[in-house]
Amino acid sequence: MAVPHLTEDLRNRPLAELMRDFIQDVNTLIHEEIELAKAELNQKIRQAGVGAGMFVGAGVAGIMALGALTASLIAVIALVLPVWAAALVIAALWTGVAGLLAISGRTRVRKATPPAPQQAIDTTKEDIRWAKTRMRSGRR
Repeated sequence: MAVPHLTEDLRNRPLAELMRDFIQDVNTLIHEEIELAKAELNQKIRQAGVGAGMFVGAGVAGIMALGALTASLIAVIALVLPVWAAALVIAALWTGVAGLLAISGRTRVRKATPPAPQQAIDTTKEDIRWAKTRMRSGRR
């Protein structure tokens, strides 16, 4: 609902002044929205940084747990074999795991290269051929 004295005040003002005020208000609104977006993005970036730090901490804890597990496995095998042999068995086990992961990773990377969207490229080439054919048939 419009306020009567405000409406009258606006009717008495020149159009150029109203437009200037309108543009200034829109400009202010845009700047305030940009500042709000910046503040919101900064907050999200901070949260993402904390989350990334937690992932790093989890990775470090996981590596420590893996080390403790390795030591435990060596201790168990050392009940049957000398300690050096138990350590050698576990080292061979981890070497095998690393080798399998490396081979699997290399295979996946080779499948992913070149990093071009080959299907999109092929369909675009097909579309170009189709368009050229249509243009040639349209000229005749």
